[in-house]
Amino acid sequence: MKDIITYLDHNSTTPVDNRVIEVVTSYFNQEYGNASSSYSFGNKAKIAVDKAKANVSKLINSDFNEIYFTSGATESLNLALKGLALHPYNVKKHIITCLTEHKAVLETCNYLRSIGYEIDYLTVNEDGTINLEQLKSLINANTLLISLMWVNNETGVIHPIGEIGKIAKEAGVHFVCDGTQGIGKIPIDVTKSYIDILCFSGHKMYAPKGIGGLYINDSITKQNKIQPLIHGGGQENGLRSGTYNVPLIAGLGKACDIAKEEMESNEVYIKQLLIFLEKELLQINGAFINGESAPRIYNTVNVCIPDFDTEIFIGMNNDIVVSNGSACSSALIQPSHVLLAMGLSSDYAMNSLRVSLGKHNTKEHIQLLIQRIKNFINNQ
Repeated sequence: MKDIITYLDHNSTTPVDNRVIEVVTSYFNQEYGNASSSYSFGNKAKIAVDKAKANVSKLINSDFNEIYFTSGATESLNLALKGLALHPYNVKKHIITCLTEHKAVLETCNYLRSIGYEIDYLTVNEDGTINLEQLKSLINANTLLISLMWVNNETGVIHPIGEIGKIAKEAGVHFVCDGTQGIGKIPIDVTKSYIDILCFSGHKMYAPKGIGGLYINDSITKQNKIQPLIHGGGQENGLRSGTYNVPLIAGLGKACDIAKEEMESNEVYIKQLLIFLEKELLQINGAFINGESAPRIYNTVNVCIPDFDTEIFIGMNNDIVVSNGSACSSALIQPSHVLLAMGLSSDYAMNSLRVSLGKHNTKEHIQLLIQRIKNFINNQ
């Protein structure tokens, strides 16, 4: 008999929507042609790729030709940052990012720093927000790009992307945005936000793992300002060579189509669950929400419960899935770099749980989590 799992970790990954599975399956065993082939069987696959690009572009208000597919946000961010920095004609060597970015950005910046680039890291306030005046003060004539995420994966804190994009545009520097935790959940308009490159993954929005993409403004590609990292057959206008992963691309396109239609209703439903969750959590003695006063996305709460050993709690409750940090670094038992940057002590950071809700969650799931937390506290 299959164990019943209460899944509350949607910022880590999401279940694939059944409607997406149907599309993916059809391109695995029916329309399985190579999208780069010239015969009609391959053309059907190419049509699927084009349809997926159209669905992504509609979701973020971009042009169809500005969408490129990758294996996920990590590859997209590497292509964005390295592609701009390592272009032979680029002479600028300064990058601005933030201490609370995802490791895909921080480690890529560490690499670029090791080969001679200057990296400045924005600090954050206690609620996880940034100071826009600090951002402005760091920009100089040598600044190539600013890289900041839309929604923090651990706390749900939302940066003022439109204001950041305007600052970047006025300064004449590129703006790279990690949109992974926002796409499919909140309205994203790359044009109004002055975003030059937006990176994202499919598996955070009910599409499969192993597929993601990026929006690149035409002004970058037409002026040949970005360097490909993968060379080969010239797919994606030479920017990302390799045989198109048609099943997963088609699945991502379907997920974007579903998100555009259901985003508002999902937000109304999930927001009510989060309100209930936060109310119950704050009744626990000493508990407080990390980033509570900041603008936050409607599905995420990161709560600190003093003297609460999250490692032991998670290990004891295998039928409830929550997180005590970024999933991409969960193999390392160490305090969250995001929470430390917000000023939490190592102990408080280790006492924090992230709960991220999805469209299949119910009030009963939350009640079960709260009861387990209370039982754990009472038995410590």
